[in-house]
Formats: sequence, structure tokens, C-alpha cells
Amino acid sequence: MVFEDEAGFSMTPPQAKTWGRRGRTPVVRVRGRSRRRISIAALTCYKPGERSRLIYRPRNDDDRRDGRKSFSWRDYRDLLIAAHQQFGDPIVLVWDNLNVHKAAGLREFAASRDWLTIYYLPPYAPDLNPVEGIWSLLRRGWLSNVAFSTPEHLIRRVRRGLRHIQYHPGLIDGCLAETGLTINP
Repeated sequence: MVFEDEAGFSMTPPQAKTWGRRGRTPVVRVRGRSRRRISIAALTCYKPGERSRLIYRPRNDDDRRDGRKSFSWRDYRDLLIAAHQQFGDPIVLVWDNLNVHKAAGLREFAASRDWLTIYYLPPYAPDLNPVEGIWSLLRRGWLSNVAFSTPEHLIRRVRRGLRHIQYHPGLIDGCLAETGLTINP
């Protein structure tokens, strides 16, 4: 079973912790606001009897081949092909209701592949998607309390955090457990 989601990260750092004197609200100042972003599509992959996996693809503002800031249906198609090459048949994909996931080109691609079955999560149900837990781990850990100096600094930090999660399948399993869903063969 494979769950997919996309997230965007900007150069403005999320805050994890701060402190202040008793009775005074702490104020954290961040210099400048950047419109630069990085978008990431990720798949959490679960197969009974095997370790859980994470596949991801980043895309920054400079990668706009088709004028889009986020992923196109072709990017998702390529990510699914990479997952199929890595895991083989069959793939049961669980998606949220992002409009790109329901694009005509992607529906045609999925219909022509007998190894791919797609189910959609209910609308507005991020608590059922384990990839949301991956984004939470990333924001609370590797991206918190860091002022990024360049887009490349942000990309390096995101990749480092995702690589750490990849090498710790227990974290990926924990994200599935947090949803309350189970994988039954």
C-alpha cells in the first residue's frame, strides 16, 4: 500500500521552541521574507513482511518546466513509475483529493496500468494520510529553528531530514500507526 502527498516549504523557518521572561510574550524576528519555495512529493510504501519505505522527489522554483510551481500530473506519473520499478507489482495507491491527482492524463495512465489501483481518501482528512506525519517530523526536526540562507541550504536540509527518515523505517511505521489505519494482505 502506498500513500502520497505533496508539501511546500519556504525559506522562512518554522519555530519549534522559544523562551521569554515570565509574563512577556516572546517575539522571534526573522529577517526578510522569501517567495522562494521547494515542493516535495513523497510516497510512504508499506508491504506486509517487508520494511516500510519512503520515496520522494523535490522540486524548487527553478524547476518550472511547464510554468507550474507545484507538481504536474507528469511528475506524479514519473514518481509512480519509479515506485513500480523499485517495488514491482501490484501497487495500491491511496491519494488525497488534490486536483492534479484527478487530472485526465493521470487517470488515463492509471487505467492503462494493470499493476496500479488507486483509492482516494475522504475530502479534508489529512489525519488519515501517513505522509502528513512525515511532513510533521521534518518541520519539527530538521527544519525548525533554522534561518535558511539560500534555497540550496533549504534543499540540503530537507534532503538530509528525509534521508534520515528513509533509514529509520520505524518512523515511517509510526506515521501509519498515527493514522489508525492498518495494512492487511
